[in-house]
This record gives sequence, structure tokens and C-alpha cells, in this order.
Amino acid sequence: MFRKIVTAIIVVPLVTVIVAFAVANRQAVTVSFDPFSSVNPAYAATLPLFAVIFAVLILGVLVGGIAAWIRQRKWRRSARRLDGEVRALHDEMDTIRRRFGTPEQTAGPPEPSPLPVLPGPIP
Repeated sequence: MFRKIVTAIIVVPLVTVIVAFAVANRQAVTVSFDPFSSVNPAYAATLPLFAVIFAVLILGVLVGGIAAWIRQRKWRRSARRLDGEVRALHDEMDTIRRRFGTPEQTAGPPEPSPLPVLPGPIP
């Protein structure tokens, strides 16, 4: 319930701003990918300005996400290697327990030894 309220508080103003931006910037612009001929370009498209800006924004998010994913490659590789080592050690522990007949202990700290009882009043 709290998550839906927070989402609504963030999404509703964001959508309002995006719609206002699109309405304010709906004039047509010509986008050309030919740097040598501005009069007769090889490829040109006439689009609303907000569509061009949204497309560039989405492209920037995708390129940034891919760059971050590539940069984190060494951490993912390290995590996979360490996970393999942990699995191998768990398998080795299970083999040793079966071989020597030691029961599996539950995870947690060992039982504490009882404290000695001292005579006298408790302060």
C-alpha cells in the first residue's frame, strides 16, 4: 500500500511534466544525418521536437546502461568465481561429514555454558 502511494506521488507529477513538455514542443523540426549537404541531405526526417528529445533521452539511457554493465564485468566475474569456490567448499564439507560420520550442525552459535550461581541478594 505504501509503495503504491509513493509511486503515485512520483509518477503523477512526472507524467504531468512530460505531457506539458510534449504539448509545448510539438513544432516540427527536420533532423538530418548528412553533414555535407544541408539543402538536399541523403537522409532527413521531419519529426515533432518532443519526439526527437525523447528519442535522444532514451538512447542516452540505453548507452549509459550498457556502459555501466560493461564496466561491472570484473565484479560479476569475481562473484561467479567466489560462488563456485563456496559451492566447492560446501561439497567438500558434506563429503567429509559423510566420511567421518559427523552430524550436520544447525547454523547458529554454540550453546553457552551456564553461569555459576552466586549466593547473596540480587542488586
